[in-house]
Amino acid sequence: MSHAIGRGDSTAPHNASDSKRKVCSKAKGSTDTHAGAWAVTTAEMTLNSWTLWAGAAALMAAATAVLAKLGVQGLDANLATLVRTLVVAAAWTVLLLANGQLQLVNLQQAPRTSLIALGLSGIATGLSWLCYFQALKLGPVSRVASIDKLSVVLVALFGVFLLGERLSAAAWLGVVLMAGGAALVALA
Repeated sequence: MSHAIGRGDSTAPHNASDSKRKVCSKAKGSTDTHAGAWAVTTAEMTLNSWTLWAGAAALMAAATAVLAKLGVQGLDANLATLVRTLVVAAAWTVLLLANGQLQLVNLQQAPRTSLIALGLSGIATGLSWLCYFQALKLGPVSRVASIDKLSVVLVALFGVFLLGERLSAAAWLGVVLMAGGAALVALA
């Protein structure tokens, strides 16, 4: 194949920012084309930054799990999943209507707190999907996915600090190893 991605060439820039960093790095006399590849500046943290979108996806995915855990209390798990899915569908319907791209169930007996938590969980799910696919569009899947999977670490932390769950020493070690593994994949 004639393009770098097809050959699996890891030195090919993934976007304009990577290319600019490599040019600047060489202009400063560096022979390492990867020097500063992860020195993300504030100017680079824009809506076109895959790292921003991947990080936002991880945060939203973590919020989804915690809010779903809260929301499933007092409801059947399948009904809770339906409620969350309907919120995502409604949000996408509004988004499509607002963009001009798109020319219920009786839940009166459901606990209000469950519905609120599931509604917020649905919003977090939609935001996670939006951020994840935007990150995938802008960055390499291996790095995007590894950052997105930091949601597992965030869920563990949210579970401890927001829900009062307890982790054993072995579980904490697992959390640290997951974070370290995701960072190694993302930064490599």
